[in-house]
Amino acid sequence: MEIVQIVGLGIVATILALVIKEQKSMFAFLLTIVAGVLIFLFLIDKIAEVIRVLERLAVQADLNLIFLETILKIIGIAYIAEFGAQITRDAGQGAIASKIELAGKVLILVMAVPIVQIIIETVVGLLPA
Repeated sequence: MEIVQIVGLGIVATILALVIKEQKSMFAFLLTIVAGVLIFLFLIDKIAEVIRVLERLAVQADLNLIFLETILKIIGIAYIAEFGAQITRDAGQGAIASKIELAGKVLILVMAVPIVQIIIETVVGLLPA
């Protein structure tokens, strides 16, 4: 029941942050960042396991691993951008959080262009001339 541990860590960190925020708001913010990083580190093994399974399935299905790699990078960009935007928003910097989200979206678009190009080329190749 990893989720119980994660939620427990989150609740304890939240309570501590609320108590500390009264005295030192900077320490409360740092505690929030540390809690977020700890939760992320706790999930690293699970993420790696999912990636291994997806790679094994792609090999079994004889799919080009470049597509899977690109999709995983896109997912990674989305998660990292969301994590950074949430931390920045927690610090009261909504404008910067919005810019982080925009940067994530642009990078995802850039990563997706080759896949979209291949899909369009495949569809055009299937159409009768």
